[in-house]
Amino acid sequence: MTETPDLDDAVTPHVPRRRTSKLAIVGAGAVGSTMAYAALMRGAARTVALYDINKAKVQAEALDLGHGIQFMPMAQVVGSDDIAVCADADVVMFTAGAKQKPGQTRLDLAEATISLVRKVLPAVVEVAPDATYVMVTNPVDVVTYASLRISGLPPSRLFGSGTVLDSSRLRYLIARETGVAVQNVHAYVAGEHGDSELPLWSSASIGAVPLLEWNGLGGRGGALTSEVRERIAREVVDSAYQIIEGKGATNYAVALAGSRIIEAVLNDESRILPVSSLLDDYYGISDVCLSVPAVVGAKGVEDRLAVPMSADELAGLRRSAEAVKDVARQFGF
Repeated sequence: MTETPDLDDAVTPHVPRRRTSKLAIVGAGAVGSTMAYAALMRGAARTVALYDINKAKVQAEALDLGHGIQFMPMAQVVGSDDIAVCADADVVMFTAGAKQKPGQTRLDLAEATISLVRKVLPAVVEVAPDATYVMVTNPVDVVTYASLRISGLPPSRLFGSGTVLDSSRLRYLIARETGVAVQNVHAYVAGEHGDSELPLWSSASIGAVPLLEWNGLGGRGGALTSEVRERIAREVVDSAYQIIEGKGATNYAVALAGSRIIEAVLNDESRILPVSSLLDDYYGISDVCLSVPAVVGAKGVEDRLAVPMSADELAGLRRSAEAVKDVARQFGF
């Protein structure tokens, strides 16, 4: 049996994927229902349970999804307004929250969403005490920090979806600019999932070429100058607002990003993902939930990578930390 080192220097056996894997999704709105669809299509879990206080809505979503099971990897989907539907889940994706309106920042959502978390999260933890919890609701960094305090769960087992989606947006835009496949772009967005986030340009690469040394590919894309990088970074931040203004919510890409996190946990992949977790002396930053590249596996967030950063990037990450802390303090955290 393959063995992998534990963070506490002990050696533990590899955790195989459980055939009875269960995913619970709290909230059957645009994000929650699309995440259920994405998880089912990818075969991420054997059972997908949807919970929402709107009984008719959640049952209808489960029924609609269930009608398509024939065309997906075999699974079961259930929906209910009874919290018991989440019982014994391996992973809980918390998508319920106030809907972001056009022009409204993610941080403006904090008060309503934290109030909802206070009401719902303890009840979910009671029926699924051993689950790994992934907070998807915005503003995700503040909500994740508040949820840790509210739930009492260890930071490894409760974290936020963070900038997994933002990093995907960044890679998409770089790929579009350079004319290479997005799968060959390696770059992360760090910090707040929001206006103060920042791309980590100095550690990014295209194939094996450092991004800052990329000079273009004959006829398929030019150099990534500082002006081009600034435009891309601005578009990463603004894209969510553009989508919300146009159709009311972002749901497809975030659902696919969430499914990737689910798979990393259930399959014990030790995959590096920029999720939002509680930092403890990460480049001197502590007591705040922020996104940095982290190892995600069966135990949740297992470690964080000390990614090399320029002085400007490190300063930006610290500013982002202060912005999130300021909001958290406003709500008593």
